[in-house]
Amino acid sequence: MALSEREQALLEEMERNLMSQDAGFANRVKSVSSTNKSASKLIVGVLVLLAGLILLVLAVVLQVAFFGVAAFIVMVIGIIIASSNFRLPEIPKVGGSGNKGTFFEDRWNQRFNKD
Repeated sequence: MALSEREQALLEEMERNLMSQDAGFANRVKSVSSTNKSASKLIVGVLVLLAGLILLVLAVVLQVAFFGVAAFIVMVIGIIIASSNFRLPEIPKVGGSGNKGTFFEDRWNQRFNKD
């Protein structure tokens, strides 16, 4: 369902406001979007995955175990290619100077103790 012109204008205005108010968020969005622009890897990975699935069906029809193993390997390669397009967010490292506890303890304290 496409957005109307008014809705698109409102969405663009909200994006501009969000980017201007939170510079850290804007930097994270720019860095993530710049690393995930390769759609060709996703398409190639899905095609390789489908080829592996076709090989698996062929292996079942022919009842040849080697084709089944090869199909599984091809499907895993397709998943690796498709998922190599994405980058997980990094967990900030806790400095050793004056900080007690781990990253998760600090997050717990920030959330519940408000300290």
